[in-house]
Amino acid sequence: MQFIVTGGSGFIGSNFVRQALARPEVKRLINIDALTYAGSRTSLTSIEADPRYRFVQADITDAAAIEKILVEETVLAEKPLDAVINFAAESHVDRSIHTPEDFIHTNVFGTAILLGRARHHGVKRFLQISTDEVYGSLGAEGKFSETTPLHPNSPYSASKAGADLLVLAAYHTYGQDVVITRCSNNYGPYQFPEKLIPLMILSALQDRPLPIYGDGLQVRDWIHVEDHCEAVWQVLTRGHSGEVYNVGADAELTNISLVHEILKQLDKPESLITHVTDRLGHDRRYAIDSSKIHRELGWQPKWQQQEGLVATIQWYLEHQEWWRPLLAGGKFS
Repeated sequence: MQFIVTGGSGFIGSNFVRQALARPEVKRLINIDALTYAGSRTSLTSIEADPRYRFVQADITDAAAIEKILVEETVLAEKPLDAVINFAAESHVDRSIHTPEDFIHTNVFGTAILLGRARHHGVKRFLQISTDEVYGSLGAEGKFSETTPLHPNSPYSASKAGADLLVLAAYHTYGQDVVITRCSNNYGPYQFPEKLIPLMILSALQDRPLPIYGDGLQVRDWIHVEDHCEAVWQVLTRGHSGEVYNVGADAELTNISLVHEILKQLDKPESLITHVTDRLGHDRRYAIDSSKIHRELGWQPKWQQQEGLVATIQWYLEHQEWWRPLLAGGKFS
């Protein structure tokens, strides 16, 4: 297989790139990443020398740059590429509240550029990496299925829902081979420290206050990033065209319970927890019904929540050379 990954230097993208290049059937992988604040080439140091791998610093909203890359790689492959996998996105809800235009530009316009260029060059499949946040918020019971109506509640989730609709429109209008994955909250190695789990780990390690929105009883469905990446591979290679696949690990946990567990594992006092004003439009609960991907593709998560969290904490303890420069450079607050 020969394909393009966009956003391959970010958290989920970099984990997918490493897992993909461990597969012998991958003959060529092109990583397109703009290297904005949350992307880092150091996340892929281990595979930089792989002759099958090419990195290109480019923005998915730059149509000329995307065109140039597709022309070059199609000529090199002597046939259309097998896929474009779009991980590239502005993804932090807090930031979307303050600068929604950036999210619309990258997540909607950028996806439109990629879809059009991929279609023009005969790319066989377009895989859109989306989020369960497009469904909105749940009450105390129930789960999101692929048929749940879209009801995004933040500029971020609205931009991702818009991108999803463009992808599905390309299938119905042009007959383009597309698939979409919508995943629950990821955690694991190389996650940028503005997200909940790494932010809590690193703050606790430095004995800094751990800010918790509101009462901390918001519920999220957590999945280890390696399980998510395996699900993406299964959808890429075996998913049915025009379909959406939810990806989750049935691991619901309140934010405050998660933080208590992190403090316990690090032997830090709960007095570090600081409750702050809740975020605007904060969704109360997410939960994913993954029965479709289990049934149709046989995918199952391998990581248990407790062992995954312990392994993630250990990774941050052992890889301070990765995250300390981010703190020193003031890249997150």
